[in-house]
Amino acid sequence: MMLIQVVGAFIAVVAFAVIIGVPKKFLVHAGLVGAVGWFVYLLLAPVGLSIVGRMFFAALMVALISHSFARLLKAPVTLFLIAGILPLVPGVGMYRIVYNLITNNNALAGHYMNETLQIAGMIALAIFIMDTIFRIFQKKM
Repeated sequence: MMLIQVVGAFIAVVAFAVIIGVPKKFLVHAGLVGAVGWFVYLLLAPVGLSIVGRMFFAALMVALISHSFARLLKAPVTLFLIAGILPLVPGVGMYRIVYNLITNNNALAGHYMNETLQIAGMIALAIFIMDTIFRIFQKKM
């Protein structure tokens, strides 16, 4: 089951990368970024981390690999980061918020809103942390 999800994440990221105009020579790399990020997210599930914690570490890995590919392939980080973060974006949480607001279940909508904001914040924080680390080491070299 995990392998199917990782392959699905790879395919989804490559398709999204095509849509946003990533050059063909970087499509496989972008797909790998997304697949590895989703793999890390799935791998941390049995450890007992919350969904927010798993998203943080998965986004940290996506940002790390994106920066690494950018330096290795001499390309902008955003080519890999924007496409690679796609599997981690909390779209289901946003759907659940709207669904529960429409069905007048405000308590559950509030719960999902809180969780979705936490996930989005963790993704942003992970990207910021990795970007800062790479900038520090880039200035020292």
